[in-house]
Amino acid sequence: MIIDPILPFVKTLLKKTISTGDTVVDATAGNGHDTLFLAQLVGSSGHVYAFDIQKTAVDATLLRLGDLRNHTTVIQTGHESISKFVTKEISVAVFNLGYLPGSDHSIITRPATTIEAIEGSLHLLKVGGLIVLVVYHGHEGGNLERDALLDYVKTLSQSTFQVLKYEFINQKNNPPFVLAIEKIKQNYNDKQNLLHHSFG
Repeated sequence: MIIDPILPFVKTLLKKTISTGDTVVDATAGNGHDTLFLAQLVGSSGHVYAFDIQKTAVDATLLRLGDLRNHTTVIQTGHESISKFVTKEISVAVFNLGYLPGSDHSIITRPATTIEAIEGSLHLLKVGGLIVLVVYHGHEGGNLERDALLDYVKTLSQSTFQVLKYEFINQKNNPPFVLAIEKIKQNYNDKQNLLHHSFG
């Protein structure tokens, strides 16, 4: 297959963007697969911050990490709190939107808190860094988050960010798609926020 499926495409983006020693964010830890992958990419000199509102997800992630938890901070809270816990410049933030597979399907990511989390991550993102969102929208409420996200990313300044939508348009049953936001220029507000984190 020449065209990458969704998840391999995401892994390719992450491998291209992350270097050893980077600080990165897994905004939706889930069962810990992305957190583990990120921890392997940043190495022992880097750090991963992983967030999930569900204790079962936090426990599963810590178990999956094993020894790699030494350079990973797993926090049981919603991803809208990213900017409260992460004070360093980041190269990547990853989101898997929807619900945790195998858990309560009524606990889902929601438009307002997801967009708040993206905005917090954008302020921390270094030039050349990426925010990658895998948007699962086939569940109840998923269409609301999908539409809000698409409306939001279209408002991002093209002088500071470029936004990609990667999707398969002939698949049935609401297949997931990817939104990738690359920061191509630093802006004044982001510089001020990082300085405040460093000295405030």
